[in-house]
Amino acid sequence: MRISKRSSRSACLLLLLAHPGAASAQKGGGQAIKEQGSASMDRLADAIARSRTKPDGGLGPILPDVKAAPEGRRAFEGLRRRRPDAKMEARARTAHDGAEKELAAQREEQAKALRQALGLEAPDAEALAGTMTKAGAATQAWVPVLFASSSMPIGTLRSYAAQLERVQGVMAFRGMPGGLHKVGPMAKLSAEILRLDPGCEGPACAMRNVQLIVDPIVFRQHGVDHVPALAMVPGDPVQAYCERDDDSLRASHIVYGDSALPGLLEEIARLGGKEEVRHAQALLGSR
Repeated sequence: MRISKRSSRSACLLLLLAHPGAASAQKGGGQAIKEQGSASMDRLADAIARSRTKPDGGLGPILPDVKAAPEGRRAFEGLRRRRPDAKMEARARTAHDGAEKELAAQREEQAKALRQALGLEAPDAEALAGTMTKAGAATQAWVPVLFASSSMPIGTLRSYAAQLERVQGVMAFRGMPGGLHKVGPMAKLSAEILRLDPGCEGPACAMRNVQLIVDPIVFRQHGVDHVPALAMVPGDPVQAYCERDDDSLRASHIVYGDSALPGLLEEIARLGGKEEVRHAQALLGSR
């Protein structure tokens, strides 16, 4: 049978009249949902409050406490108003200035030693090879000058340096490896020649007390065209150019050959320079 809209509304009305408790049940369900929602919001607020007061007990992030902001500001203001300790700052400044001066002195000392080794600056009077001696000692009139080259084996150069140290001699180079505008290669070569321990690295390595000079003029004055060669030079072979005379560094005899220093000195003596080599031979024989 066909049911019309009017008949269906009538059926609903009859159902409500037949069961009056259905309307009250629908109204009671909405109230229960509202009460459960209020309880959930109360539990959430209580959890947030516990996380603020007990950071290590909460599961969520720690929220900043707005009430503690004034105390934090006062702490930072106290740090800014802190008076510096004048005595401590003075000690720190003194220590810093002392360290700077010591470092500058060390740098200048190393630079001066390098300039002296390269012949760019006259060495100290005490370091002159044979020009000044200890009090009461006889003055050395001739200085052994070994003419060398950077192309010679480093072992040969080291052997000559050890022998020249005993006779207060000088090792002379015509030029620097890489040219006069490059000091680094010559400084490296000088260190390799003068180090007592060839395996040592750094500025703290012990060095031989031998003067190394770069002097093309002394090569030209003595007509040295190949190395090694030895000459007994009168006076001061490490004297600055502006203080030299044309004949002040001229030796009487030049000997050539890849021989040890004692053999070269004996050859000069054989050529008539016994007086020139007497002091150097005495130094070699005294050790």
